[in-house]
Amino acid sequence: MSFSALALAAALLVQVPGPPQVPPAEEPSQLEDVVVEGRRLRTVIQDFVGEVAAPAGVRGPARWNGPVCIGVVNLRGEVAQYIVDRASDVARELGLTAGEPGCRPNVLIIAVDDGRAAADSIVEARRAAFRPGGSGMTRSLRALDEFRTSEAPVRWWHVSAPVDSETGALATRLPGMDAPRTAVSTASRIRTDIRDDLLKAIIVVDVRKTAAVSLAQLADYCTLVALAQVDPKADVATFETVLNVFADPSTPGLTPWDLDYLKALYSVEQNSVGANARGAEIVDQMMRRAAEAAAEEDPAGPGPRLP
Repeated sequence: MSFSALALAAALLVQVPGPPQVPPAEEPSQLEDVVVEGRRLRTVIQDFVGEVAAPAGVRGPARWNGPVCIGVVNLRGEVAQYIVDRASDVARELGLTAGEPGCRPNVLIIAVDDGRAAADSIVEARRAAFRPGGSGMTRSLRALDEFRTSEAPVRWWHVSAPVDSETGALATRLPGMDAPRTAVSTASRIRTDIRDDLLKAIIVVDVRKTAAVSLAQLADYCTLVALAQVDPKADVATFETVLNVFADPSTPGLTPWDLDYLKALYSVEQNSVGANARGAEIVDQMMRRAAEAAAEEDPAGPGPRLP
């Protein structure tokens, strides 16, 4: 991939956006149900959420609240379109609006033959795209260094921001800007007028290291890390998740476990005070979905089942 192509790809994501404007994947393998006691299931879900979630700084998990436009660079047209369609379909299932053809990407997937070199070049050329400078917008400098130097088949970087939940305006000051003013509509110790929005995501795919997985698996993997702030170092070996696909290519695409996590993330109130409160709400949502799934499968059954 030439430097000019890398610079063009990064340029698509260089500006911090203003206020957000308000072929099918392979069938996942059938996983054997495991009946568990309710307290044990909650512990497992808590462990999964704790491993996977990687919000910026001390903020709670962010999510997309405006249209999501998926862009794919350096893949054949039909392959790129498949990934775009899959990610867009899942976004719609979560209640989001997917961008139409020609939209300006806020999720950019770049296929390269040397992920480490490409990531390093992009960050070097457009560092401000990765670290805009506002408080609570990205993970740490150490995490950015790991993005540049990792040997992972797929790497990703998110930029999010605390915003006014009423107007969508940034609630953090960027370099060279005046401090934002946020009106307080309610006085509460458990609710706030600030929510956390994803603004952009850049995903680098090393095609030399992804040959062992199918296009459907790769598309699902990219979909999960595009729609949620996933920790690249998460230890998920004991969970049924597409995040295991490179360690075990027999892993299916997005699993019920993955989808429950995404649906919980996009269902919880974003105005609860504190990252821990929002994480607990995600756990509660996943518990509720597990119980509902168990009831549908066996109304007289003993209790929730692991996805």
